[in-house]
Amino acid sequence: MAGTTSNPSAGLGTCPKTKGNATAVVGMQWGDEGKGKLVDLLSAEHDVVVRYNGGANAGHSVVIAGQRYALHLIPAGILSKGTLAVIGNGVVLDPDTLLKELDTLQSRGVDTSGLVISANAHVVMPYHKDEDAAREDTLKSGAGDSPLTEIGTTRRGIGPAYADKVQRAAAVRARDLLRPELLRARITQACRFKAPILGKQPDVEAMVATATAWGKRLAPMIRETTYLIHDQLRAGKRVMFEGANGTLLDVDHGTFPYVTGSSTGTAGIANGAGVPPTILTSAIGVMKAYSTRVGTGPMPTELSGDIAHRIRERGREYGTTTGRPRRVGWLDVVALRYAAMLNGITSLSVMLLDVLAGFETLRVCTAYQLGDGSTTDRFAADGAELAAAKPIYTDLPGFMDEIGAARSLATLPTPARAYLDFIQEKVGVPIGFVSIGPDREQTIIVGA
Repeated sequence: MAGTTSNPSAGLGTCPKTKGNATAVVGMQWGDEGKGKLVDLLSAEHDVVVRYNGGANAGHSVVIAGQRYALHLIPAGILSKGTLAVIGNGVVLDPDTLLKELDTLQSRGVDTSGLVISANAHVVMPYHKDEDAAREDTLKSGAGDSPLTEIGTTRRGIGPAYADKVQRAAAVRARDLLRPELLRARITQACRFKAPILGKQPDVEAMVATATAWGKRLAPMIRETTYLIHDQLRAGKRVMFEGANGTLLDVDHGTFPYVTGSSTGTAGIANGAGVPPTILTSAIGVMKAYSTRVGTGPMPTELSGDIAHRIRERGREYGTTTGRPRRVGWLDVVALRYAAMLNGITSLSVMLLDVLAGFETLRVCTAYQLGDGSTTDRFAADGAELAAAKPIYTDLPGFMDEIGAARSLATLPTPARAYLDFIQEKVGVPIGFVSIGPDREQTIIVGA
């Protein structure tokens, strides 16, 4: 780790891109950190990219030669020719969204023949989306005197699909789409369970017909992926595990209950892809140069007014999945240290640094003041506790020049390099990548 020195970025430049043959790329904030861009960039040096968690509530945007690709379920590695793109068993699969993505990519000339879907991935059914919406509407209306207004889900059925996976009795897996009789039985059973929740009887026949059609189109892609991944690793192939959402949305370690339904960090790889946790040889933590969040839940450094609007517009901070404007705030290194600790991060990828150009001062939260007046440098993985925390800031000089044309650390303004040094020192992990624009080429690879 490099400390802050009189020579900005003196400690930068020694971080390897990746090492070994099993790399994790995970988000360190509340999602939307820019993981898709990094996965796309690194796909050229990997043979397999595995998505291991989440569902169509995730959104990865990748810009190549000025062309923007929005992905929700398909691993970003699909955009790298010759790379095997695997949707692991830990993903909840929305076939409608997946098929639309496939059709869009193919219409734009992208080769999707490398896509493989785990036979054990659970399927998001129409009644899951209805249930998700009903739960959010109930919370929003205040029914039942809930202390929550709403969780802030994307209403894509993710949580209910994961719940059915755990409840087991009526869950539908990708392999079931290829077994007509079992598929009908599972959907019939599920509809019996959902009718009281939804206040109506779902149309079993319509769902069976829809799911059967999904199965016919997806059949060539549905395979046993656990052995596939292990076979690739044993053959010396390089495998990258692509996380969805962000660490602070992890169902166990995030700002509960304002979280997603899956394990979003490196710990989720073992279950979500079927590999032992010891397999990882490097873990890259992706972070924005500031903070964002979509939906409800605490965010200590949240901004409003002109500064928030400026960051949001420059950073195109609107959800890839929902289109909702993202909440924005100054960088929170308390949260980043927590995420680095949880995930065993070996290098950082700082994204959207260019968005901060033009600010005279950049603020970084380095500690919290609690309700009793005490201070802490530890993150609270509890929605209520974190909501009461007030940020304690360190102010750093900003940089006025645009940096989109920079291709090395040396060509960044001195204050920008000092900002990176500060992040590296406070998080305790070296920086390996710096993104200074949306295009694939607008990435500085430290030490390259």
